[in-house]
Amino acid sequence: MGAEKARSAEAFALERVAAAAREVQVASTALKAHFAEDGARQPSTLELARFAAAMQELKDARDAFDLLIVGDTDR
Repeated sequence: MGAEKARSAEAFALERVAAAAREVQVASTALKAHFAEDGARQPSTLELARFAAAMQELKDARDAFDLLIVGDTDR
């Protein structure tokens, strides 16, 4: 039962990392649109904040996953 719960926690942590990575990709694509043409239009504060929040969530998710894996050395 303990190994099953650990795998479940790992699966959840991996899904969190994947979801955060997808959000970073979406936010990054939105920012790229400003530089694709002539670069004249600046990204909005909301777009920049969304990208910053997505990057922070990805960092937090990866850190949590790393802690989960490092703490699971008895397998």
